[in-house]
Amino acid sequence: MLGVPGASGRASRAIYGRMHSTVEKTTLYLPPELHRALKEAARRERKSQAELIREALARYLSEKARPPLRSIGVAEDEALTGRDAERWLEEAWRER
Repeated sequence: MLGVPGASGRASRAIYGRMHSTVEKTTLYLPPELHRALKEAARRERKSQAELIREALARYLSEKARPPLRSIGVAEDEALTGRDAERWLEEAWRER
């Protein structure tokens, strides 16, 4: 690993897989049985625990459905454009 963060906790440059990437350090608290299973999986797959966690988290997050945006398009009006809304906001702020 390159540039491991010191006490400042800044992001470090790390090499994992084949690419250089900026990573943020975090801490996980795992129950003993999950920690043992992680250590065993890392040994079996010849990967670091961190790499297994990154892969699992990326897979989990990619499978989660993103919640629909609630504010965009809720009150659509074909006669009202974004520029009209901006003009209205500019006038409203000038009146304050």
